[in-house]
Amino acid sequence: MNSDSDLQIAGDILEVPHLLQAPREHPATVAEFVGLARSLAGDRSQWEHLVRYDATTRWYHRLRTGPDYEVWLLSWVPGQGSGLHDHGRSSGVLTVLDGVLTERTERGKRVLAAGTQRVFAPGYAHEVVNDALEPAVSLHVYFPGLTEMPMHSESRSGSALASAVACTPVGAQGHADTVGA
Repeated sequence: MNSDSDLQIAGDILEVPHLLQAPREHPATVAEFVGLARSLAGDRSQWEHLVRYDATTRWYHRLRTGPDYEVWLLSWVPGQGSGLHDHGRSSGVLTVLDGVLTERTERGKRVLAAGTQRVFAPGYAHEVVNDALEPAVSLHVYFPGLTEMPMHSESRSGSALASAVACTPVGAQGHADTVGA
């Protein structure tokens, strides 16, 4: 008997087939989508050369798609915002890559600095704005892929009223009237 432990393993633990799982080609869980966003954020060579800034409207670019998910890259010049919206039936991960963004919800506002990640469920209503003096860049993973972005307006009682806006991207890049935050 081993004095350090009563448990002893005979043989090679890596030979136990039920413990070995083949790595997935595409993410399927919230944790895996967060990991995908972190991986892309950490590898600037995958996105930095694609970023464009447009003073008239938010710029975006679909970076990647997979079965039942998509990844978008967005830029924000000072003063640009998304408007109050949700993401329909999609969940998401928002990651700030450069700069600072402000997220506003019914519970208040939160400053999102570079490196910050936010995970949200379907129906989560928020507005994202660049209140800073420098441009910002963010990465958005939607699962399932974004098909609608209901816009909300504040009623007199302070509750949000929604009106659906279909998200039908025309190619790999465009303007933010079809892609949320």
